[in-house]
Amino acid sequence: MYGPVAPASDALDKATTSLAARYGTFVCEDLNVAGTTTNRRLTADGYDFVVVASRLPVDRVEDTADKTGWRHSPGGLVTALEPIMRKMDGAWIGWPGDAGPAPEPFEESGIHLVGIGLSAEEVRDFYEGMCNATLWPLYHDVIAPPAFRRPWWDAYVTVNQRFAQAAAEQAAKGATVWVHDYQLQLVPGMLRELRDDLRIGFFNHIPFPGYEIFAQLPWRRRIVEGLLGADLLGFQRQADATNFLRAARRAAGLPTKGSVVHAGARDVRAASFPIAIDAAALAEIARREDVKERAREIRQLLGQPERVLLGIDRLDYTKGIRHRLKAYGELRREGRLGPETVLIQVASPSRERVEQYRLLRDEVEVIVGRINGEFGELGNPPINYLHQSFPRDEMAALYLAGDVMLVTPLRDGMNLVAKEYVACRNDESGALVLSEFTGAADELNGAFLVNPHDIDGMKDAIIRAATVSPREARRRMRVMRRRVFDYDVAHWATSFLDTLREVPEPVPGRA
Repeated sequence: MYGPVAPASDALDKATTSLAARYGTFVCEDLNVAGTTTNRRLTADGYDFVVVASRLPVDRVEDTADKTGWRHSPGGLVTALEPIMRKMDGAWIGWPGDAGPAPEPFEESGIHLVGIGLSAEEVRDFYEGMCNATLWPLYHDVIAPPAFRRPWWDAYVTVNQRFAQAAAEQAAKGATVWVHDYQLQLVPGMLRELRDDLRIGFFNHIPFPGYEIFAQLPWRRRIVEGLLGADLLGFQRQADATNFLRAARRAAGLPTKGSVVHAGARDVRAASFPIAIDAAALAEIARREDVKERAREIRQLLGQPERVLLGIDRLDYTKGIRHRLKAYGELRREGRLGPETVLIQVASPSRERVEQYRLLRDEVEVIVGRINGEFGELGNPPINYLHQSFPRDEMAALYLAGDVMLVTPLRDGMNLVAKEYVACRNDESGALVLSEFTGAADELNGAFLVNPHDIDGMKDAIIRAATVSPREARRRMRVMRRRVFDYDVAHWATSFLDTLREVPEPVPGRA
């Protein structure tokens, strides 16, 4: 770490005043106790590398003694950044995932974790409202209608301020701060005003919409200006980066040249950095005898069908689950698929307090029940529907059990399930049916690409994948596995951070 690094308190006060003028009242506080706040001051030390994400890399668990413990989260972002953070003496700032006080900073798995507290009202307005009912549907091409409510925006500003303040406190002089995802799009700009000595990166894990859609957002200019506080903006696909560049021109009136936005005295680059998985680790799990035995057991429980179709998704309206079920039902009705082909559909719970997600669950379960009622036999339903989450070992066994993986979102930033399936197919068998509206479609050239809105086209692709010759299946899978292993999660993280390090040293006082 560097030596004493935090800006002096008068500099922080000036930056706070500037933020208040731009965004409204700025609270240099953090939620410590439900319903109360305590002032937070900058510390004398800091961290060379700070990750700012909406969630901490651990989940809160209660032990038998009613004491709070923490369980390591298996997310891909954690896997990517954990070794880098240990090497660089990093800190991770995030929300624990429930309403209430922020935990005191603590160490877990060699990482310094700083929790951000949210009140119940902020969970409702920031997380369930602005993030999940406004930005999520808007950024996914308005598959569901977004709602625009000013109290939600006010909460979004307040929470982003809280994250920016925590990052300013934790970062060493000249540190690298990497901010993640659509929940925190104002943080780069706020942090830039608090700490102009930092090198700031931002990565958007979901799509960035075309300007005609983005323009619906009442706060579009504020979002763009917030993102432009970063030195480097990363997106899943080049099309997303291009959409942002257009938004910078149209919403903020800024000139662009190539991949660069000229934001006053600073240049900001927007580029694609497709996110990846820890392919080697997944492949190793899939090689284990207990996992392979579990895959055989799954097929036996299904009645030893000739073919198993597999869908694994969060229960989200962007994932195209209804379209997929419709295609499968029609294939059964037309006799193109018979009882020798069964479908496993895992739909893990997601945002169940949001009304649209509750309605989606009801609709999906009605469709599943209708198909099973029409084509099922005692002990042999055509669709095995599981509204559950599974550990990594069970997921690997499911990937091994599935002959054809169906990944058919209506819109997705990347979709790592497709890459996970490929990584687990060590024998180079299996086939992937993949929506062309995923970032993975740009990389997995061996997949059978589909437009999920085209039900007839999806049906044809499922039949092609289900009847592909073993030789062609191996050829296609070999191409995809090469891509997944060569461009793994470590490559993704290092390529972004290496590009960020190419940014010239920050010049204090340069806005």
